[in-house]
Amino acid sequence: MEKKRVVIIGLGLIGGSIALAIRKKHPAVTIIGIDLDQKQLKIACALGIIDEASNEIKKEAENADLIVFSCPVKATETFLTQMVSWSLKPTVLVTDTGSTKGSIMDAAAGLLAKGIHFIGAHPMAGSHKSGVQAAKVDLFENAYYLITPADNQPDSQAVVEEFKQWFDGTASKFLILSPAEHDQITGMLSHLPHIIAASLVNQTTDFSVKYPLAKRLAAGGFRDMTRIASSDPTMWTDILLSNNQVLIQLVTNWRDEMSQLLEMLESNDSKAIYHFFDQAKETRDAMPIHKEGALPAFFDLFIDVPDYPGVISEVTGYLAQEEISLINLKILETREEINGILQLTFQNQEDLKQAKSCIQKNSSYHCYNK
Repeated sequence: MEKKRVVIIGLGLIGGSIALAIRKKHPAVTIIGIDLDQKQLKIACALGIIDEASNEIKKEAENADLIVFSCPVKATETFLTQMVSWSLKPTVLVTDTGSTKGSIMDAAAGLLAKGIHFIGAHPMAGSHKSGVQAAKVDLFENAYYLITPADNQPDSQAVVEEFKQWFDGTASKFLILSPAEHDQITGMLSHLPHIIAASLVNQTTDFSVKYPLAKRLAAGGFRDMTRIASSDPTMWTDILLSNNQVLIQLVTNWRDEMSQLLEMLESNDSKAIYHFFDQAKETRDAMPIHKEGALPAFFDLFIDVPDYPGVISEVTGYLAQEEISLINLKILETREEINGILQLTFQNQEDLKQAKSCIQKNSSYHCYNK
């Protein structure tokens, strides 16, 4: 029997992790990777993430049993419209990983009209690292994998089940939404926060010129609030243009709320200001903060460490002994009463808990998480 062929277009963190997850449950498939960055293709081949690298998207798509677009939304839309004229297998399943779904489903209308199976999808997981070299088989474990099947697709339930079988190796929680629901929810919970974070950082540019110490002191809450502003600007330009109408309304609502807050400040309205923060606290405290959601979760452990050679290797050595994976490490020097703070970042809450227990067991260092 001929081996099934999976074509993944876009081999970054998400595309590479999907390849690993598919191979986990479907070891006999042949996985073909396509990417404009030849370096990424070479790395993916060297790491065994894909079996073959190619630049011939039409040829590979016409021989594929599964096609996954893991490239920018606008590029995906272009390919979906072009594919209408291609000789695809009638049994092929086409899907994507974009963070907007309305425009993607519109672009897939031609394929659906031809009877080609298409499922819009959005795996809601990420990492501090990027590129195919950061791909992990368990990147999506316990995260939500949002899917938006087309209403007019024949045998829609059977297509959804086929999708779940292909992506069972992600160990995700599949959740079905309409494209409109998806774009509204991710617009509020992911896209708008990225806009606000970028705006806060941009506002500090001129401020830091006037107050040079601001950059040195920009830690703690400010650092955590604006962390997502480090995201890829090309990707976020694409997302904002793809979810344009939703974000126009959300940004307008945000502007109106800030105008109301400005009025509270100008009138010294203590009751209104208290209500503003009290309402936010009540809503925030009710959120399941340790679960995967629309924003990437950051699982950070902070350790007060003395200033002597080898302290970093000592701490990471404890973690290595218990095979606890670490995805990022920083030294923070923003508190004068101690020598330094070591910030360790983990993939999930369980790794953080194990690391904290490990370090407390092996040393006298004070460690804490927020």
